[in-house]
Amino acid sequence: MSFTAEVKEEISKLKNMDAENISELSGFLSCFYEIDYFKVVTESGGVCRRIYKLLNTELSVHPKISLKRGYNYSKKLLYFLEFKSNNEILKSLGITDTIEEFIIADEDLKKAFLRGLFMACGSVNDPKKSRYHLEFNLKSYEFSELVNILLNDFNLNSKILNRNNKYMVYIKEAEKIGDFLRIIGASRAVLYYEDIRIYRDHKNMINRLNNCEQANVDRMVMSANNLIKDIIFIENSSGLELLGEKEMEMAKYRVKYPDASLTELSEIISLETGSKITKSGLYHRFNKIKKFADKLRK
Repeated sequence: MSFTAEVKEEISKLKNMDAENISELSGFLSCFYEIDYFKVVTESGGVCRRIYKLLNTELSVHPKISLKRGYNYSKKLLYFLEFKSNNEILKSLGITDTIEEFIIADEDLKKAFLRGLFMACGSVNDPKKSRYHLEFNLKSYEFSELVNILLNDFNLNSKILNRNNKYMVYIKEAEKIGDFLRIIGASRAVLYYEDIRIYRDHKNMINRLNNCEQANVDRMVMSANNLIKDIIFIENSSGLELLGEKEMEMAKYRVKYPDASLTELSEIISLETGSKITKSGLYHRFNKIKKFADKLRK
């Protein structure tokens, strides 16, 4: 079962307040409204049972139910609910040219509407398998604008995209997708999603730190190699004796320990000579050697 299917099965078992039932039905059926009838298609048995029950209890509608195998590669079992529409049903659902205000009058009703909408035409990627992405596939631009406004009422940073004569309202940010799952009441899905998100964020942070550390090592090796080239050049050109006594000693240690960092080299020199030298002191003397080599080259 896909992650989307698991989320839909979970929210199909939630208990609504009575006032939320119509808003959830409206959100769901708004994706399947035709001129004079509704034809619902879903892969979820739980969603099918929930919508059938709500139609019975809230609108006294008894839709025709049928099951068919899909024609795609997986040939999943599809559930169909069909019933005729009329003005009374549309008025009860608040479905006219747009969605009536009483359907989304407060925060809880908006959540119920979005929950029904997700069960009808929403999908969310499994965070373990692919990139973060949640979307709704909608028929009209006007309706997609309404959905976008509702999502952004909860600060979810959703956007609209025109795709193949349909409209997609989508969310890309991992944290916002987790917030949406929380809004529609998918508590179990939220725990799974957040666990994977935190794991991936932690893994990415470790990779960035490793990359940063490797870059620092590469820079250190390059700097040490360039300095050794300068020391060899000075020695071949005029001899290290032209350097100051301290710089000549540091040059010999640099050649002797080519892989040591400045910190490691300062500790080695301090131990072997009994004279403490700091990392900054070492850097200062190496800098003098480099400048001397540059002067010789000119």
